[in-house]
Amino acid sequence: MLKKTILAVAIATLAVTQVSKAQTNLQTFYDFAGDRQHVTMTLEGFYNDNWGNTFFFIDYDFNAKNEKKVNQGVSGSYMEIARCLNFWQGTALSPLSLHVEYNGGVGFGNQNFLFGLDYFLHSKDFRNTFNFKLLYKTFNNGATSKLPMQFTFVWGMQDLFGVKGLRFSGFADIWGENVVNFMEGLDKQGKFVFLSEPQIWYNIGQHFGCSNLNIGGEVELSYNFAGYNGFHVRPCAGFKWVF
Repeated sequence: MLKKTILAVAIATLAVTQVSKAQTNLQTFYDFAGDRQHVTMTLEGFYNDNWGNTFFFIDYDFNAKNEKKVNQGVSGSYMEIARCLNFWQGTALSPLSLHVEYNGGVGFGNQNFLFGLDYFLHSKDFRNTFNFKLLYKTFNNGATSKLPMQFTFVWGMQDLFGVKGLRFSGFADIWGENVVNFMEGLDKQGKFVFLSEPQIWYNIGQHFGCSNLNIGGEVELSYNFAGYNGFHVRPCAGFKWVF
């Protein structure tokens, strides 16, 4: 999940697929984009309970370089934690939850709180899931927005194309923000940000008695994100260990 770079990108709501059981996983990626080319490690968790569910992730970018430009450690950290409150599970309104979220980190100029609604859809066997979130987003540290709203879509598809262990998941965020694209000139400005990170994973460990191990990749698709004007595509590859 090589994302979250300078502005508090509430990509939030990576409230990744609401599956029927708790899960904690560790993802390690190498970003092949020309302006990055470093490793990012992500610890991610999703947990259900009688009052709703909790999702979090913590990113560590390994891009701190010495005077010889040799990578020597962590350059920054970013986290998101989101809580869906649902006291009416088992009723006709059970797909609808209240959502509260916090985004922030070390080395990131902005922090955000988000409040709103989450609507959850799924197939009968829960192999295919979809969340839609409508959120009000706060800004600080000089960031502003004429439309402080965020729309988030989160999806998960298990055993894609009938292939056991093949999973397609991800999210897409779009939110209003008065963006100054400082990486490409202060005259380049925008009114909204788009970010999506589709992932594909294959449970390769199932073939040798280690079902925890997955290999795969991610593509960051962004517009006016993290100080860069316009549309950018940043691919990466890595592995995921599910605890």
